[in-house]
Amino acid sequence: QVQLVESGGGLVQAGGSLRLSCAASGRTFGLYRMGWFRQAPGKEREFVTAITWSGGSTYYADSVQGRFTISRDNAKNTVYLQMNSLKPDDTAVYICAAARSPVGGKYDYWGQGTQVTVSS
Repeated sequence: QVQLVESGGGLVQAGGSLRLSCAASGRTFGLYRMGWFRQAPGKEREFVTAITWSGGSTYYADSVQGRFTISRDNAKNTVYLQMNSLKPDDTAVYICAAARSPVGGKYDYWGQGTQVTVSS
């Protein structure tokens, strides 16, 4: 099993920045990819960004491209999400996820999420 714990959420004004962290523990050996998703009230969960553990390849949703940056620290088993130029539409619970397989885009483990609120 893998445990994922997010931190760093909070309240910020539009145009501001936040950095989220996701610490992974347990059977982290062999994890292929880490991702961030978000879910706003009344909306479905949506993909935000992902990074591969080994090569550091990154992927972004169009809505955050150029504003958000995902990074990893393999020694600390931690993934970060730097969010700049935040907008009220970015308000959501941000959830970290981990995948073991490169096939199919499926994620095997999920965190509890951290709330991000952007005021206008």
